[in-house]
Amino acid sequence: MELGIGIGWRPEIADEVEALAGIDWVEAVAENLCADHLPDSLLRLRERGVRVVPHGVALGLGGAERPDPARLASLAARAELLGTPLVTEHIAFVRAGGPLTASPRLEAGHLLPVPRTWDMLDVLCENVRIAQDSLPVPLALENIAALITWPDEELTEGQFLAELVERTGVRLLIDVANLHTNHVNLGQDPAKALDELPVEAIAYVHVAGGVERNGVWHDTHAHPVTAPVLEVLAELRSRVDPPGVLLERDDAFPPAAELAGELDAIRATLRKAAPREVPGPARDGGGDGGRAPAAPVPAGIRDRTAVAQTALLSALVAGTPSPEGFDRRRLRVQSRALAAKRADVVAKVAPELPEILGDGYRAAFLTYAGGRPMSGGYRRDALDFAEHVLVAGGPADPVARRRLTYWWQDRSGARPPRRTTRLVRAARAALAGK
Repeated sequence: MELGIGIGWRPEIADEVEALAGIDWVEAVAENLCADHLPDSLLRLRERGVRVVPHGVALGLGGAERPDPARLASLAARAELLGTPLVTEHIAFVRAGGPLTASPRLEAGHLLPVPRTWDMLDVLCENVRIAQDSLPVPLALENIAALITWPDEELTEGQFLAELVERTGVRLLIDVANLHTNHVNLGQDPAKALDELPVEAIAYVHVAGGVERNGVWHDTHAHPVTAPVLEVLAELRSRVDPPGVLLERDDAFPPAAELAGELDAIRATLRKAAPREVPGPARDGGGDGGRAPAAPVPAGIRDRTAVAQTALLSALVAGTPSPEGFDRRRLRVQSRALAAKRADVVAKVAPELPEILGDGYRAAFLTYAGGRPMSGGYRRDALDFAEHVLVAGGPADPVARRRLTYWWQDRSGARPPRRTTRLVRAARAALAGK
């Protein structure tokens, strides 16, 4: 299935994407689309013959629990609505806690790496098979960027992906920017990863920008594509002619001319890098490859995975002690990055909050995030943050406080609890725990 050259469709650049020349397809974040109707821009693109591929970010196939049927049904509905040839997701976990650990559920609000172990591979493969059985089209999975790595890993990234493809027949979405990120942050060689993974299973490729700060590469999707990332794309192109290549941009959107320039740089890189022959038989990258169903993963493996992922996520978002074997400095960097992303996304889904709070918004949110892990989505997080500010007696300006109160009431359907009410609740909880 040939896709060609594409770009990530985002509402902020919908007009620019429609006007770009030479766009064969677009990718849209699945969770940002309604299940029963599409934005006018996507409808116009489809009428022109431009394919639209839904890209999921919240399924959490690398989590300890089996995939949520409701989330799978939602992704399947979007695939049907778009008439897409495939859907994509990530090899990552995004939440932890819950029934397997008898602890509160925690949301990362971000894609976190899974340990490359045989146990994790068993869990991931079963989760992937469940997803494949629930989706109307083939599934492709993306490698993610990471700031941290798990101790005692048993497989390289390339070996892990190769084994995943062999067991499930799933296709791959290879993000060359993420390979570069892992090279800078974790010392992992992109060329070695490309040599080890089954490049014939690649459905398409992501190219994106980032920035290096204090020796750490941040995969921002808000900066121009750099030369080192294009070099990784050339490495991949020398091994295989990918069916599709897509430019991703999620923030700090540049003028259309700059997007067009980045697409031209991608095209030029693909033209210059001549593919070389790759040995080995071709694999069937769609469906389950005709493989026999595997035995269910033993509960003990899922339980161990759940405990480990919960301990890591709790350290990152709730300030609990770092699990043994992790780089504590890197965990602090990751923790700050998660809080900063929460602040940025909440400002997008609830733009009234930074407007009401002004320059104090970011500092106030980061203080809140330091003691309040996210347990729901970003909209719930916005409401909880507003309640936190009000209960603490803020904002100091009475006009801003009144505006924030009205905003909170309008969206929560309730009156914000007074500080006295909160103290009574806390005292009751303390007494109940004795």
